[in-house]
Amino acid sequence: MPGITVGVDGSDNSERALQWAMKEAAVRHAALTVLTVHEVAASYWNNPILYPADQPMQEKARQAAEEAVAKVTSQLGESQPESVTVRAVSGFAAQELIDASNDADLLVVGSRGAGGFARLMMGSISSKVVHHAACPVVTVPGTR
Repeated sequence: MPGITVGVDGSDNSERALQWAMKEAAVRHAALTVLTVHEVAASYWNNPILYPADQPMQEKARQAAEEAVAKVTSQLGESQPESVTVRAVSGFAAQELIDASNDADLLVVGSRGAGGFARLMMGSISSKVVHHAACPVVTVPGTR
């Protein structure tokens, strides 16, 4: 069983998504993949442009995701997912999450609205993922 994949970016909303995904993975006895994406520049044709300087930033994103996992794990107590894998990639966040949905039973993302009316809507990445993912998607709302 492929399990659950959750996208994290270091924001408070992604931390809530990580907490939700870890609890769900524990309840379902499912493997959890934590995916973080180092955003890169786009070419004229909207393809990702990868530079050697992106590698250290990708590694920094992976370390931050591992720290977030450790923090949430310490809060969960005995209710832990069967396994947790942290992956870091460089590219476009929405596309990388959509690609990851091909190998997941469930994809979890945080909603990242700004203020006012924007708070009622999903962020652009979560919206794109919901519309194009190959598996069910849970969008964890932010606090009000």
